[in-house]
Amino acid sequence: MLDTGNTTSENVKRKPLPDVVAERIERLIIDGILKVGDVLPSERRLCEKLGASRSVLREGLRLLRGRGIIETEHGRGSYIARLAGETDTSPLSYLMESQSRTLYDLLEVRAILESEAARLAALRATSADVVLIRRRFDELKDKQESPTDAALEEHARVDHGFHRSINGASHNPVLVHTLESLSDLMLRSVFASVANLYHRPAFKRIIDRQHERLFDAVTGRDPERAERIAKEHIHALRDMFMEIEQEELRLSTAVMRLEGWKRGDGEG
Repeated sequence: MLDTGNTTSENVKRKPLPDVVAERIERLIIDGILKVGDVLPSERRLCEKLGASRSVLREGLRLLRGRGIIETEHGRGSYIARLAGETDTSPLSYLMESQSRTLYDLLEVRAILESEAARLAALRATSADVVLIRRRFDELKDKQESPTDAALEEHARVDHGFHRSINGASHNPVLVHTLESLSDLMLRSVFASVANLYHRPAFKRIIDRQHERLFDAVTGRDPERAERIAKEHIHALRDMFMEIEQEELRLSTAVMRLEGWKRGDGEG
């Protein structure tokens, strides 16, 4: 059920009804109830939830389209637009793909923001939030128990979805939207984790256990523990990536030495 919030009669009198409808939908977006890509409910349902006539609702939606907050496609209906613009082609996205250092920078940001989100979620999560977090955790466990290379991208999305459900339960709109603005980059870091770490049994066991501990801490309403585990999880990913890099460096060095020896043998 959509929670449209309260609008005082004074505000209703001061503003045209379409503006009030638009602001209520904007509030749902700010609060993280409606997210980028979400399709809006039918006109009939929106009219019921917002207490507006169809003509007022349509005018309110027209205002939102003009502001670039929603888009409408034939056969799909109206949905929440990409609010931060096309960030896939940003310099940061390019660096994320071309420079391994940027992955570590992103993990630092994740440790800071997601640990606070986990702490707040443990304090503020509603019963509905807990249901969603549990649902995402169950989906993640299903993927963990049957990993396949062909499903790596889907596995990464499920992993990312679990973390997003906790972020949303923080009920801090600025924090949630800051994390959402980094969503594409974060999904790439999660995909890197799944692709590079999950085929290593020791690493996978650590990650699976951390997800379970994070779930228990948030749903168990233990904010300090949730904050600590969320931070430990990101730091562990960083350390695992660094260990892999060191392994690759040692292998590369060994190969170069071997090639050097071969050239030396040929010169004699």
